[in-house]
Order: sequence, then structure tokens, then C-alpha cells
Amino acid sequence: MNPQDMEKNIVRRGGLIPCKTAFIDAHTPGSDQKENFTIIGGGVSESADQHVHISEKIGFNIGAAGQPPKCHNSLHTHRTAEVFFVQSGRWRFFWGRWGEAGEVVLEEGDIFNIPTGIFRGFENIGTDYGMIMAILGGDDAGGGVTWAPQVIENAVAHGLVLGDNGQLYDSKKGEAMPDGVLPMPVMGDEQLQLMGEPTVSHVVPHYVARYWDLMALADRQPADVIGPDAKLRDRPGFEVDFITRG
Repeated sequence: MNPQDMEKNIVRRGGLIPCKTAFIDAHTPGSDQKENFTIIGGGVSESADQHVHISEKIGFNIGAAGQPPKCHNSLHTHRTAEVFFVQSGRWRFFWGRWGEAGEVVLEEGDIFNIPTGIFRGFENIGTDYGMIMAILGGDDAGGGVTWAPQVIENAVAHGLVLGDNGQLYDSKKGEAMPDGVLPMPVMGDEQLQLMGEPTVSHVVPHYVARYWDLMALADRQPADVIGPDAKLRDRPGFEVDFITRG
């Protein structure tokens, strides 16, 4: 591979192209200042405006979210793994049907391997614009996002409708769903009852890795963060290591 070909596989932070209409809550107050970045793989954006930096299929997806203070990402879930790495800022992650089952605050360098089968959301509680990186399992990132019913209902009230084809339609722009496309159905009561409500005492010890702990573990060699025999024992379809400059 020559340098020109290699450059096609490099994404620099200064070159990241955001999408501000990536998801159904793009008009919902409190969530309307989000920026979404699809870095490697098609990601889970619901907007045709989303720019994909590297479209190769490598078995997982890498993306990012950037948000100003007090901006939050609405409750949702995925069918495959979702791992967050805090790149900058201070973030509150919360989970459960209504986001009240538990919460944890993470800071720069911390990693959260969110349990599958639960609704999750996050909020920038810092004082400056913050960014978190995300790894989603599978070439298709699990087939998209499944939103908590109230998120879809709130979005409709602010002009956005998600079609069952996975695409957003903005009534404020005069958009309407084409023939043959119906609104995305919300989860029913039976499905909702299957969603997990794990406690903080279960989630934090088994799914959260703190930056300074990882720095200590990686003093002589890369630290295994996520994997079958790693600090966070899991098999999400990829592994995560932590490497220092020392």
C-alpha cells in the first residue's frame, strides 16, 4: 500500500464532518445540538445527510458524538454491542426504560461497555463541548437504533417521523413518507418487559473501566480492556486494548 492509498484510510480529527440531523431527536429540545460522526462503517444514522468517512466493512463500526453542555442523547438500544470511550468532557450515562435504573459519570479516557438489551442515553455535564467515541458491533452496527417509545412520540411533536425503512422525514421541510413506507412501530409492552433494568452495583464493576486504572495496567504492555480474558470480560465481536506512550 502506497502513501496515497494509506491516506484514504486515515481520518483526522480536524477533518471530521458532523451531521446535526442524524437521529429522530434532532429537533427535540435538549437533544437538538448534537453532532454525529460516522468514521468507519455505515453506522446507525437515520439521515441521508450523514457523511461516512471510511465505508469499508471490518466487522464493527466506529463513530463519535459531540455535544455542548446540557445536551443529551435520547434513550435507545442496539442489537449488538456499544462501547463508549470518552475523548473529552464529563458525561453522565443513564439507563433503563425511563433512564432511571442507574447512572454513572465518566471522564476523559474512561470506557463503558454498555450491556446489551437495555435502553441507554448520555448527557454532557461538563462546562465545554465534549466528544465521545463509540464502537458498534457488526458490519451493519446491529441494523440501526431502537428508540424508547417516548422518544419517537416526542420527535413527532417536533416534526420528525422515522419510517419503517429507517429513514427520517422532516415535516418542517415539507417532507412526507413515500407510498409504501409506514411510521416505524414503537416497541410494545411485551417487548418492553424484556428490556433490562440492571442496577449500578451490577453495571459499574463489570462494564466500566477507568482511565487511571488502565494507565496503571498498561505500564509495561498494552492493557486488555474488553475481551474474553480482559478487565471487562465480554465477547462483543471485537476486542479493545489500551496503549500508553510510556
